[in-house]
Amino acid sequence: MSERPRLTVLSGPSGVGKSTVVAHMRKEHPEVWLSVSATTRKPRPGERHGVHYFFVSDEEMDKLIANGELLEWAEFAGNRYGTPRRAVMDRLEAGEPVLLEIDLQGARQVRESMGDAQLVFLAPPSWDELVRRLTGRGTEAAEVIERRLQAARVELAAEPEFDTTLVNTSVEDVARELLALMKVV
Repeated sequence: MSERPRLTVLSGPSGVGKSTVVAHMRKEHPEVWLSVSATTRKPRPGERHGVHYFFVSDEEMDKLIANGELLEWAEFAGNRYGTPRRAVMDRLEAGEPVLLEIDLQGARQVRESMGDAQLVFLAPPSWDELVRRLTGRGTEAAEVIERRLQAARVELAAEPEFDTTLVNTSVEDVARELLALMKVV
């Protein structure tokens, strides 16, 4: 019986490219199971329930939190996000590599509840590049972008709390490094 794989948590500031790296990695290695978060946020164009997120009401989110059904949860930009605990534990127990792509608050909660989790920080090549990515989306109002930039400063300062830092200079390179850390390749 091989040892249970470690839970790998990928975090970093908003706009650093976490989703892009994960999408690239999973195209090459679909066996890596990415936890689908529950969120109170409204779907963006093209997002599907159960694929990108589980879109839930505030009341449903309150229930998940109260019942301890979330491994972690956080509020970000006026919406709440959380990781359903049972699905993660089931996959780990089945020996599958599991990846969580979550924010700093969530990563800290996972560290508390699962001390053996591997926390990976995805850093931008530079602050200017991060600002460019955050303002270049064109999907958010100016005050939302400002909140994201303030949050990004805080998130960048938390880098020393993580086990490993990967700098997102190339999606392909980072995806390869992340797979190696997860012992998938």
